[in-house]
Amino acid sequence: MAAILIAGGAGYIGSHMVWHLVDQGRDVIVLDDLSSGQKKCLPADINFIEGSIADEQLLDKVFSEHDIDAVMHFAAFIEVGESMTQPAKYYKNNVVATINLLDAMIKHDIRYFVFSSTAAVYGEPDYTPLDLQHPTKPVNTYGLTKLMVEQVLKDYDRAYGLKSVCLRYFNACGADPKGRSGECHEPESHLIPIILQVANGRREAISIYGSDYDTADGTCVRDYIHIGDLCSAHDLALTKCITENKSAMYNLGNGQGFSVQEVIDTVEKVTGCQIKRTMAERRVGDAATLVADSSVAKQVLGWQPKYPKLEDIIKHAWAWEQKWH
Repeated sequence: MAAILIAGGAGYIGSHMVWHLVDQGRDVIVLDDLSSGQKKCLPADINFIEGSIADEQLLDKVFSEHDIDAVMHFAAFIEVGESMTQPAKYYKNNVVATINLLDAMIKHDIRYFVFSSTAAVYGEPDYTPLDLQHPTKPVNTYGLTKLMVEQVLKDYDRAYGLKSVCLRYFNACGADPKGRSGECHEPESHLIPIILQVANGRREAISIYGSDYDTADGTCVRDYIHIGDLCSAHDLALTKCITENKSAMYNLGNGQGFSVQEVIDTVEKVTGCQIKRTMAERRVGDAATLVADSSVAKQVLGWQPKYPKLEDIIKHAWAWEQKWH
């Protein structure tokens, strides 16, 4: 079988996807501009190309010189707050550069594409758990750029026969159980690694944004999916897409929610460290509860999360935090 190109393959999700495919014996090529990715998270002998999906000449060279039959795209900017203050950055990279990548694929007759989408396309939930029929009404530029690409992919399938899988993630978290990769965002904005930084003495306290939500303990409830489970779903979805030559869309989540307080309590249990908490005002746009209905992925792909327990997710993330800091 030909190689899979992983765009953004040195990032958090991309690097785990690389390890997953390498473990399966697949031929992988990584393309990353290292604007946020880390080469230390990749196999030492991986076929690595430094560059951007915005670079048409580079893409032409990569697709001409390598036998590639599918592309997985993780090269988006993901900071919600920044997307509102710097929308141009997000439209240029998440939309324009992605279209550039798709056009290069069509030019070189590469017909299978896996797109890293997001639960942010749904916006404020009308109901939960969120299923694929839920209206899409993003409340930030980040979510809007992802939804735009989803629409582009529908049109590219109809017009050019490009088959794609759109995977709407909820909260990706955890780390490779073998300790080969984990989260390395700078600055870090995700809840679990921030709490672990407090446990490891790299941060003084965790801020809880609002304690009066309509949830069991008043703090926001989110769906946390282990990075390894996310990767196995990508693998299954790509295989299905190629086998049936058909585009598809799936929600990827754990299917159960954990509150901010529950996550902090579990970190204390796993690490044996007391976590200092400070209360802060609610953030604009934070929904009380966001939980995925991932039943379609389970039924159609036969996907089953291997690490649904919050404790296991945190154990793997804590091992990574201790290893690299």
